[in-house]
Amino acid sequence: MRPVSAPEAAPTRAPVYCGWLVALALAASVGLAQARALPDFTGLVQENAAAVVNISAAPNDTEPRSRPRQELPELRQDSPFYEFFRRFLEEGRPGSSPRPRRMASLGSGFIISNDGYVITNSHVVEDADEIIVRLNDRREFTAEVIGADERSDIALLKIDGGELPVVSLGSSAALKVGEWAFAIGSPFGFDYSVTQGIISAIGRSLPNENYVPFIQTDVAINPGNSGGPLFNLDGEVIGVNSQIYSRTGGFMGLSFAVPIDVVMNVYAQLRERGYVTRGWLGVLVQDVTRELADSFNMDKPQGALVAQVLEESPAAVAGLRPGDVIVSYNGAAIALSSDLPPLVGSTSVDTNAELELVREGKRQRVQVLIAELPTDDKVASMRGMGAAPGTDNALNLTVRELTETERQRLGDSSGGVVVETVEPGPGAKAGIRRGDVLLAINNVKVSSVAEFEQLVADLPVGRSVPALLQRGGSPMFLALRLEKTDKD
Repeated sequence: MRPVSAPEAAPTRAPVYCGWLVALALAASVGLAQARALPDFTGLVQENAAAVVNISAAPNDTEPRSRPRQELPELRQDSPFYEFFRRFLEEGRPGSSPRPRRMASLGSGFIISNDGYVITNSHVVEDADEIIVRLNDRREFTAEVIGADERSDIALLKIDGGELPVVSLGSSAALKVGEWAFAIGSPFGFDYSVTQGIISAIGRSLPNENYVPFIQTDVAINPGNSGGPLFNLDGEVIGVNSQIYSRTGGFMGLSFAVPIDVVMNVYAQLRERGYVTRGWLGVLVQDVTRELADSFNMDKPQGALVAQVLEESPAAVAGLRPGDVIVSYNGAAIALSSDLPPLVGSTSVDTNAELELVREGKRQRVQVLIAELPTDDKVASMRGMGAAPGTDNALNLTVRELTETERQRLGDSSGGVVVETVEPGPGAKAGIRRGDVLLAINNVKVSSVAEFEQLVADLPVGRSVPALLQRGGSPMFLALRLEKTDKD
């Protein structure tokens, strides 16, 4: 190696050396600034973990587990696997002694009052004969189910204890997309695991969950987290972790929590009477598309479009009808159809609500006396089923009259014609399918094939008009539009 004298090296290496120092100092300062910008959850977890509980449950089932009869593999008795397979295969055979089913860890929860009220998910304690609540300090209590609400997936438990640790409650009304959140729970039985993320969306509507405007987060939630609290950076509970979207059964970045404002309404009712009542309007609604907005002479797509008004419902009594677009409920703007059900559901029964709606392009206000939401079976029976030889027409549809059976399922007053064939043309472009029952075109009821043909013949050209139909038992609107041709 050739030696390099200090004087020779100094002129070239000193600036490089100083440059590295400057770069390291800048990197350190940037890293420190980034570290300061990230939240520190340690204190928040220490303050709140004591009020988070693990919930286990088991049925009173002492039957031996049944397995298909299997024979012991051909193993030498001195094999390390011989005893394992012998015990595994002997369990459940005739003559073997039954043993109680072990407690299975099902979920999480949190203490909401120091006298022992605990909130969790309804599905966590469903069909359980015995429920054990275990605290962070390893104390265990047998819990009583005060009430459970399947629609919101919230259950209220009671344990016998005094001066218990409790969580602080926040509000979900002021949540903003992008703010930090964290959860404490027992995923896969790993007690008091902490995960963090951000609020991904608010007011999220899920299939068959119309009465809960879910909070969507990317906080890691897995089986066992159900019923546990979702916190903000003030250490306040803003939701109850309830569901995940997953193709694998595990976390995939989409978690959903019941907003704490909804939870507290349910909590108050469960604690007072053990069950929950909800307001009911009695309409089936859908979103307003750009094409439908144009057909209803609206400036922009907004509101909840009424596709069906159930008979003898508050909406029917108040005079609502298909084609009305509800744009406001008690002063709260309705941007999407999913905004309406939570507002109606949280309204007290036998109170008046004011609706602002668009009917035939004009705004008007309607007072509705809200009733109690019936059972799912009763609502389904009120909805009935969705819905005449025809000829070619401007929509390129063939329709037929309703059969007597179809008419009975729809109700004599509904009318309608059944779509037999759909050829390429305006009808297909609008989304009409074979089997759809056309009930109204351009806000005029269709009761026969002849009326259908006349209404189609009178359709305006170059302008969208609404068509009401039933598909698979559900009503919906589509926008029909006849385009101008060279002959027009």
